[in-house]
Amino acid sequence: MPENGVMKGSLMSKAIFYITDKSLSLADRVKSIYPKINVIRYKSGIIREEWGRNKLLIFIMAAGIAVRAIAPFIKDKKTDPAVLVLDEDGKFVISLLSGHLGRANIFARELAGFLKAEVVITTASDVNSLTAIDLWAQDNNLTIEKWDIVPFISTRLLNNKNLKIYDEINIELPTEFIKAENPETADILITNKINLYDSKMTASRRLFLRPKNIVIGIGCNSGTTADELEAVIREVLQENNLSFLSISLLATLDKKASEAGLISFAKKYALEIKSFTAKEINALEGIEKSEAAFKATGAKAVAEPSAMLASKCKSLLFKKQKRGNVTVAAAETNAAFTANTENLIQKIKEGVMMSHKEKQICKSQSSLDIRGRIYIVGTGPGNIAHITPYAQNAIKESDYIVGYGTYLDLIPELTKGKSIVSTGMTEEIDRCKKAIELANEGRTVSVISGGDPGIYAMAGLVFELLSLKQSDDKNKADNSKTCIPYIEVIPGISALNACAARLGAPLMHDFASISLSDRLTPWEVIAKRLEAAVSSDFVIAIYNPKSRGRVEHIKAAVSIIQKYRNMRTPVGIVKKAMREGETIIITDLQHLLDHEIDMQTTIIIGNSQTFIWKGWIITPRGYRVSNT
Repeated sequence: MPENGVMKGSLMSKAIFYITDKSLSLADRVKSIYPKINVIRYKSGIIREEWGRNKLLIFIMAAGIAVRAIAPFIKDKKTDPAVLVLDEDGKFVISLLSGHLGRANIFARELAGFLKAEVVITTASDVNSLTAIDLWAQDNNLTIEKWDIVPFISTRLLNNKNLKIYDEINIELPTEFIKAENPETADILITNKINLYDSKMTASRRLFLRPKNIVIGIGCNSGTTADELEAVIREVLQENNLSFLSISLLATLDKKASEAGLISFAKKYALEIKSFTAKEINALEGIEKSEAAFKATGAKAVAEPSAMLASKCKSLLFKKQKRGNVTVAAAETNAAFTANTENLIQKIKEGVMMSHKEKQICKSQSSLDIRGRIYIVGTGPGNIAHITPYAQNAIKESDYIVGYGTYLDLIPELTKGKSIVSTGMTEEIDRCKKAIELANEGRTVSVISGGDPGIYAMAGLVFELLSLKQSDDKNKADNSKTCIPYIEVIPGISALNACAARLGAPLMHDFASISLSDRLTPWEVIAKRLEAAVSSDFVIAIYNPKSRGRVEHIKAAVSIIQKYRNMRTPVGIVKKAMREGETIIITDLQHLLDHEIDMQTTIIIGNSQTFIWKGWIITPRGYRVSNT
């Protein structure tokens, strides 16, 4: 385990173990909320294989079996994975191990909510609704200096219901944490300084939390070993009363970034190496020139300017100090706290939802060049029961919700307490522009689409607006760059899926979906596409068949279809699928226009093989089915 507590490897791989067929059925349900989880039949020796591979282990079996299975592998709370236990009926979800740092309590609540089960959590801070010190420190990228003091401080919090905090970085504190002006009176000290008060006081049980806010600028000779680098850095920090645990990153000249010793040292403590060119360094004003460094590298200096550039700070905690083959300088980052850049970038790449605190960290890390997030979320028919847990989580963790008022009215449970941007049906461009604007301000935004966001909905428009803006910016004289926020499209149940489910199995073979709305597409193009699809014997799903100002298009469409289809061809007409006021009509092509049709209606017209059986519309796939 690295000293600063950073875990390597996959962010959150998961495994679930079952024994019986009944527990396998429950495991399959759990897989719907964690799609990438590995479902494994429990057997002797399997935990030895899976323990180091996963950060979440779920056992669907007796708690005693799980306890005996994991007992030989438990080491400490900093490295143990989260462990949950479920009964076969899915009535209880027990957070068994690593409730805080491993996030077992969070997973237990999430899973219990999905299964509508009772969650069992026994950690004292959670039971008493108090802040878990270790988890709070982790969320704020604060390193705990002495873990053996944490139990004493946690007990003090449980007994007194508050703690006194001396804070040098002005971090946001929970309500039960009271700011202390004098470090000698504090229970917890948030500082990068080793000592803050009379050395006689250091024996008392006070917890030091180290913020990651020191940038180390490094110059070194070729071939300098990792051990020498570490020894010099520790020595110089000690002399300047600064904690080694507060190092956030290493900075150097690009020509030095490939030094094997530097890479090895950085890897040992999971530190990022940020490098700069000689041109970038030489452009920095006020740097004292080193003739030796300039002759060897072309840079006026290395350690001091690298620390200043990486921290974006014009002053140093201490100036360069040379010991043997190593030159060291340090600067303090302007941000109240910094994140482990490697893990945050990995989260961004994998699309893992970040906590509110991690989003704040992203905003503070200019090196990540993140301005915000846009989730383009499909809410399906609108009923919360038909919205995926992942989509629900995206909406819940967003700062702003942007969408058409009718769709937002369907999900009040998810938008409560959020900032809402709602516009009318024909104002999609304004909605998407606002979402992009908010994301560029560092906000997390959910753009809501009924159905699926990639089918006649908002996903394409968001991407189109961003691509146009980037194209326009390329032509600007000032060469300014467009900041592209993190974007994720989260699918939902589309209208054609919902309607097909209500009708039976009409889309079992090739089909085409066509919108009859000519607001964005000329009718001539719509008619051409419709004729091509129906003449090729596709099942046809028709969106936006009729509106108050557009009553003739459905008649024209039916005329085109009737040229190629038998008048007895089965037709399904579904209005408000899976919503209040739903109506389902099964008819045929001849009588399609006899029924009420509007913009909330989706029509599915069968192909030449489609048939009706016991009130269901079925389009055969082509399997060889016999009565024998």
